[in-house]
Amino acid sequence: MSISFLLTSLIVVVTPGTGVIYTMAAGLSRGTRASIVAAIGCTFGIVPHMLAAITGLAALLQASPLAFQILRYLGVGYLVYMAWNTLREKGGLTVDERTAPQSAGKVITTGILINILNPKLTIFFFAFLPQFVDPDEPNALLRMSGLSLIFMALTFLVFIGYGKFASAIRQHVVSRPSIMAWLRRTFAAAFIALAVRLALT
Repeated sequence: MSISFLLTSLIVVVTPGTGVIYTMAAGLSRGTRASIVAAIGCTFGIVPHMLAAITGLAALLQASPLAFQILRYLGVGYLVYMAWNTLREKGGLTVDERTAPQSAGKVITTGILINILNPKLTIFFFAFLPQFVDPDEPNALLRMSGLSLIFMALTFLVFIGYGKFASAIRQHVVSRPSIMAWLRRTFAAAFIALAVRLALT
């Protein structure tokens, strides 16, 4: 493992995306535990992309425009759904303390779906991992698996950091409905922006 791999991975992980938005929304609405659960879901959502890259499915997706388009628009549709759900049902940003919390399973499932339906992750792994693996290396498959696990660990730790920050400022914003309403609109707009960016990629 090289320093360049760690730095590049860290830059990619720290850059805000759908997973970060979802984890912060969970932290703002239900505190640290919910943000950790969301981070777990988003991290597990990386696994299919990692396996796709390692087994060569990513190459098939690149070679098949139809497969890529289907996966991409599934992702776009899900992001739009997340935006609509955030506005309609207040999504993860529910200010009413009497509202029953979402189950850990539901939070994890949503986090997994958010990252599964992001084909850019598959393409990223396909283009990213080979740069740090010698093609003549006898254990290339094992090395790619190890690097992928390190990437996942970085994702989990960074997302927890985002979630803890969100939960730390939670009490300062939950008591102010106008701020929470603004945050709901902001998160919904962010999901829409990510959907548009994915659709135009």
